[in-house]
Amino acid sequence: MREAAHPGRITAFPAQVPSVETVRTPRTLPLRHAGPAARKSPQTSTREPVIQEHVASEDEADGPAEPEATRRAAGVTESSRANRGWWDRNADEYQIEHGTFLGDDRFVWCPEGLDEVEAELLGPPEDLKGKDVLEIGAGAAQCSRWLTAQGARPVALDLSHRQLQHALRIGSSFPLVCADAAVLPFADASFDLACSAYGALPFVADPRLVLREVRRVLRPGGRFVFSVTHPLRWAFPDEPGPEGLSVSGSYFDRTPYVEQDDDGRAVYVEHHRTLGDRVRDVVTSGFRLVDLVEPEWPDWNTSEWGGWSPLRGRLIPGTAIFVCERD
Repeated sequence: MREAAHPGRITAFPAQVPSVETVRTPRTLPLRHAGPAARKSPQTSTREPVIQEHVASEDEADGPAEPEATRRAAGVTESSRANRGWWDRNADEYQIEHGTFLGDDRFVWCPEGLDEVEAELLGPPEDLKGKDVLEIGAGAAQCSRWLTAQGARPVALDLSHRQLQHALRIGSSFPLVCADAAVLPFADASFDLACSAYGALPFVADPRLVLREVRRVLRPGGRFVFSVTHPLRWAFPDEPGPEGLSVSGSYFDRTPYVEQDDDGRAVYVEHHRTLGDRVRDVVTSGFRLVDLVEPEWPDWNTSEWGGWSPLRGRLIPGTAIFVCERD
C-alpha cells in the first residue's frame, strides 16, 4: 500500500489495534512526562510554528483542568487513543519549545544531543543514498529531512496529524503518513531501514506489535534503530535537579503511568519496560540485537529537557538506543 502515500500531503490511515486490558490498583503520582515530550526547556525556539490559531471555547476560558496522574492499567486501544490526542493538542508547544534543539533537518537521537552524523547507527551517510527508510514517530520529520539530504528515500509516519502539519509547514519532499505504528499501512519488505527517535515505542502498551510490524515491512538484512527513555530512569523522579537523583520507586514496577481527566479517561500514557524486557521484545519479534547505546552527556550540552539535565546526565543514563537487524 506504499503507493498510497504521496509527497506534499498527509496520508491518513485509521487506527486498527486490538484492546488488551488488565487491572491493577492505581496510586496518585505527580505529573511526569518521562519521555522527551516533557516540561519546558529554558532554551526555546522563537519561531512560530502555529498553522492556524485555536480559538478557545467558553469552557476553555479558565484553562483546561489539570489531569490526574496515576499508575494503572492502560491497554493498547486506550493508550493509542490517549496519545494521539495528547500529541495533537501539544504539537504546537512541543515544536516551539524544542524546535531550535532539534533543528529543521538534523537527525538527533535524544536529549543528550547524539547526532546521527557522528553516531552512524544507520550506517555511513554515503551508504544511505537510494535507501528506502521508514521514520516512525516522525513529528515534524526533521530526521527524514536529514535522510533526504543524504540521498535516501524516507517516509515519515506519525500517529499525530498535528505533528505532521508541522512537517508540511517546514517543507517536505517525501511522503507523510498519519497512522498507528502497530498497524503499518505498507506492504511486506518495503524498506531497507527504519528508525525511531523516541517515537511510538515508549507510548504503546505492547511494543512487540510495533516491532513485528517493523520487521514485516523491512527487507531481509534491514536495520531498525530506535531510542527510548532509559529504563533505569523509571526508578527516579522525573526532575532535572538534585531531587531527581534519589530512587523513589521500584525499577521492576511495570504499571503504566497515566494522566486522566475527571471522568477517568486517559489523556496521556507511557509504558515502562525493564532493560531485559526491551531485549526480549527485540529478540522475540525476530530481530538480532546488534548494539545497545547509552549516550553520555556531552560537555557542550547545557540545556534541560524535562527530566534530562547536565546534572543527571553526568551521573545516570537517560536514553537507551537499540540497534537491531532483521536476519
